[in-house]
Amino acid sequence: MDASLQQIVDEAAAALATATESASLANAKARFLGKDGLVTQRMKGLGKLTPQERSVAGRELNEAKQAIEGLVTARELELEQLELNARLAQEAVDVTLPGRGYGTGGLHPITQTIERIEAIFGSIGFDVADGPEIEEDFYNFTALNTPENHPARSMHDTFYVDARDANGHDLLLRTHTSPMQIRYARMHKPPIKVIAPGKTYRVDSDATHSPMFHQFEGLWVDENISFTDLKSVYTDFLRQFFETDELDVRFRPSYFPFTEPSAEIDMRFHVGPLAGRWLEVSGSGQVHPNVIRNIGLDPERYIGFAFGSGVERLAMLRYGVGDLRLFYENDLRFLAQFNR
Repeated sequence: MDASLQQIVDEAAAALATATESASLANAKARFLGKDGLVTQRMKGLGKLTPQERSVAGRELNEAKQAIEGLVTARELELEQLELNARLAQEAVDVTLPGRGYGTGGLHPITQTIERIEAIFGSIGFDVADGPEIEEDFYNFTALNTPENHPARSMHDTFYVDARDANGHDLLLRTHTSPMQIRYARMHKPPIKVIAPGKTYRVDSDATHSPMFHQFEGLWVDENISFTDLKSVYTDFLRQFFETDELDVRFRPSYFPFTEPSAEIDMRFHVGPLAGRWLEVSGSGQVHPNVIRNIGLDPERYIGFAFGSGVERLAMLRYGVGDLRLFYENDLRFLAQFNR
């Protein structure tokens, strides 16, 4: 290879060495091997040489071309490796760090409270019933002796659904779980012992009320059931739920359309931050004769009691929570306390 061709190869080597990306490498390659490149121009001039000169010059030009192509291929591999190293460095994982892993989930405090309630009443023979949250007006109000002009039927208190059932009855988001007492009692024969826990909905929202909240309603119907049974059952429930006998329970006269006579149930702790304060925890009463009739039984033969309690209220008292909204803000710092 003559000196001029060697100079071209050396010049190509220097130019390719400075190429740091595929675009600059392609430009450098075109400078020497492109259609107007230095080696290509030399090849175009072979036709002007004698056969003997053309043979020698052609061999040397091919050697120069092959040398430059080898340099290009080598540089391409180098750039690919540099690019790979850069990507690996950018995406590197420090395997010396401790693994983050996944936290262990747990039951929501309201779910825990419902399960506790079900277990306590289940231990004395109460069934657990579940039913629709979008309820018929009949089961939510009419069957429970709530007249059409009752304030609870107002849209200011109740979420009505813009639809009707197959029989043309109004639909609503149930305001209590008492409709399940009617549904369950119509499907079972006395003695009827059931609690109905679940979500309920009312137009109300503040630190102690939520538009969606949980209740559990209880019903016991048989031929010889009295207020004494109601007092015994609910007092025993509260003492088991709070795991203490150091509390008082009183029944305060009240009014509910589905019970007669009716009573609010209050409790009072002997010790703790709430000691000495009467706290309302439930509504209750003897099942109204009209309700007994609506479930298909003779009120002259059958009698019973019912009660309804807020799950959140009991959970707040058990865990010392001052704001009901904390249960639904999904702050893991708060919820994690109940799963240790």
